[in-house]
Amino acid sequence: MGLCLASAAPAGAAEALAVQIAARPDAVPGAAASPVAPAEAAASPAAPGPAIATDARLAGDAQRTRLVIDLSRPVEFRAFTLANPYRVILDLPEVRFAFDASKGQTKRGLVNAYRYGDFAPGKARVVVDLAEPVTIDKAFVLEAVDNQPARLVLDLVKTDAAHFTSTVATAAEARGAPPEVEHVDTPADGDTRPVICLDPGHGGIDSGTTGASAFAEKNIVLDVALTLRDKLEASGKYRVVMTRSTDTFIPLGERVRIARANRAALFVSIHADALARNDGQARGASVYTLSETASDAEAAQVAEKENKADLIAGIDLSEESDAVAGILFDLAQRETKTFSALFARTLVGAMKGVGRIHKSPLKSAGFRVLKAHDVPSVLVELGYMSSREDLKLMTSDAWRDKLADAMQSAIADFFATRVAGGAGAPAPVATGSLPR
Repeated sequence: MGLCLASAAPAGAAEALAVQIAARPDAVPGAAASPVAPAEAAASPAAPGPAIATDARLAGDAQRTRLVIDLSRPVEFRAFTLANPYRVILDLPEVRFAFDASKGQTKRGLVNAYRYGDFAPGKARVVVDLAEPVTIDKAFVLEAVDNQPARLVLDLVKTDAAHFTSTVATAAEARGAPPEVEHVDTPADGDTRPVICLDPGHGGIDSGTTGASAFAEKNIVLDVALTLRDKLEASGKYRVVMTRSTDTFIPLGERVRIARANRAALFVSIHADALARNDGQARGASVYTLSETASDAEAAQVAEKENKADLIAGIDLSEESDAVAGILFDLAQRETKTFSALFARTLVGAMKGVGRIHKSPLKSAGFRVLKAHDVPSVLVELGYMSSREDLKLMTSDAWRDKLADAMQSAIADFFATRVAGGAGAPAPVATGSLPR
């Protein structure tokens, strides 16, 4: 099994690390579609594939700025604004972006940057970060004519904060329809196997950290999670649910809801870290648990970065339910905190045999994705994508397989300790799920 490069990876990126990258069949939406009989296939015309965005460009100044996206065919879209920070959002049907993501990092006029990607199954999103408040003056699509492709055109005009605020979309409008929650099958009578919720970080429009050769964090962590899922299910000891099993974006609050809706006995969020160039060098894996106060400055920075996932994808958090955004740490069950810490220690011990562990591997901070107060939860940073050595490991099929073996072993040890009521563990829970 292999990884897929970020959609905007430059040519030759894979060769830079001499790693052959290929998409997993089970990481591609629609890969498991039912076969169609030959007669039916001949009778039905092929459905059009997704439109292709071939180029994008900015023009204008600090008073009026235009974004143009070239398309293989016209598409319908929706444009709206979000505040805190100032953003313009373009929601489109499924679109394949075939130009380099670095185009979006050039500041021009009223636009600081823009990014794009899958937002939900069959939907794409472009998020435009603004230098200051704007009004959407025009937003339209031009048909292809002569030698010009179809084009999506967005005209932005400078305005004041009060006018901008009056046009901001609601949180529900920004989210769109919630993704369908994956559920494990209802257990048969007497099936007390615990449910493990695996959470590959980022996804879709949110690529996470990007390392050398344009390897995206979202793809690396998805492959690790899928590998671990397969091993856990093959053991027959667990039922497994994924917050995402494809390259799609899932809001942080929705990830928590998936774990709770499935009465998960353990939630494991999988990520990869990075340091800015001027922050020095670091290597090794870390495991984080939830706490009101960060264990150190680096833990605080990691939590701040991971908690921005929804903002990156263009989601308004101002109206988010208190059940996600405002859970007070001191209301979390003492039992849950104890179990989370127990699994974190067990996981660090198992991962020591696979690769480098951070010099201070057990950390804690206020991660929003760990706030299910009744599900033991940890966030694993596999290593630093800013480290050439760590990145080489993370992009190795063999290493990821060994890592999944170690994580499976840690999960087995964790539940064995709970059932045995071992040292440092609370009384066992027969069903593998904490009481609700």
